[in-house]
Amino acid sequence: MVLPRTAGTTAHASPKQSKNASPSMNKQAAKILDNGVTREDGRYALPATTQIALPKGYRPSSKEEYMNPMHLAYFRNKLRDWRDQLVEESRQTMDNLRDEVRDVGDEAERATRETENSLELRTRDRYRKLISKIDKALRRIEEGSYGYCEETDEEIGVDRLDARPIATLSLDAQERREHLQKQMGD
Repeated sequence: MVLPRTAGTTAHASPKQSKNASPSMNKQAAKILDNGVTREDGRYALPATTQIALPKGYRPSSKEEYMNPMHLAYFRNKLRDWRDQLVEESRQTMDNLRDEVRDVGDEAERATRETENSLELRTRDRYRKLISKIDKALRRIEEGSYGYCEETDEEIGVDRLDARPIATLSLDAQERREHLQKQMGD
């Protein structure tokens, strides 16, 4: 069971509590739901101010309730770490480009350096787009729509999200979209 907390505090949850809860516990859970931990449709939402301490080495399981608060906390942590890593790499790239010596000897060396810089800037642009997708996924966690297909509203699946935490489509919906794109491109 997860209690809403203010920033900087931690709530603890057990993956089996919700399944094995007594009727009085379910009434208490319903009260917690009213406090904003989940959306009206029963899906969990995890506000940015709600912190959940996950057991060391925790990985979501398909045996647990889908997108329970522990799942959401796991994916939020994974997305935040990924975002921090991309921001740091982008910062390092920009620092390297700024610190680079501009006075290059011959034209061949200058062309090589400009090609390398162009590649770095394209990579940075890809990072920027990826960071935008990560931010959208983090908002979906806060809103309670993370883990559900944008087209079909079906579960995307824990394994798929673990492999690609920014996924917005179920595997079937993604395959249909790619098939349509191939048809339109041909």
